[in-house]
Amino acid sequence: MGNQTVRALDGVDLTIGKNEFVAIMGPSGSGKSTLMNILGCLDVPSEGTYSLNGQSISGMDDDDLAGIRNREIGFVFQSFNLLPRYTALENVALPLAYAGIPRKERERRAREALAAVGLEDRMEHKPNELSGGQRQRVALARALVTRPSIILADEPTGNLDTTTSEDVMWLFGEIHRQGNTIILVTHEEDIARHANRIVRMKDGKIGSDTPNPLRKKQDRKQTKQHLK
Repeated sequence: MGNQTVRALDGVDLTIGKNEFVAIMGPSGSGKSTLMNILGCLDVPSEGTYSLNGQSISGMDDDDLAGIRNREIGFVFQSFNLLPRYTALENVALPLAYAGIPRKERERRAREALAAVGLEDRMEHKPNELSGGQRQRVALARALVTRPSIILADEPTGNLDTTTSEDVMWLFGEIHRQGNTIILVTHEEDIARHANRIVRMKDGKIGSDTPNPLRKKQDRKQTKQHLK
């Protein structure tokens, strides 16, 4: 910015293991969105290194990064990012088309993903025929359909009411319990509490990185409710 150097991230040292559920929190300008972009291979660090599943991302060109994103990462956004003229089924199948998967296989896997988020009866509906919560479920199914190793969610409940947000976060919990790694960016404390670990950022640095003791209590409560 003119003569001033702004370090969006400054000396960040972060390791996230397989099947972790991590929430990244921080005020505007703290660096959490930049960190998310680097983790999602949408951007590369100007200094330092980033490795994903043992593979160094630094130095990759745009085509290589696109390939990594399509194979390894499922994205869920606050604004859903669904194509309005496509049905839920077509929206979910779209990443598979980019991956060159045959049409019948694309449809089978898209139906499977929509069923996993409870939308078996909404597959032929377009986004404007769905509620906000249902649209986010479609977005989550789209993130899952490529069978990625990581789900990156950027403020996934920002456009949802409290009840719908809880439903969506319960789904994230279920996906995590099935073995997925989830990294969630949020400014909402009640949403972050669904994660097993909370990373708090400030001025481009990690201010704290702590386990979430409330998550185990939530898991036990959900298990009891399920048994009832």
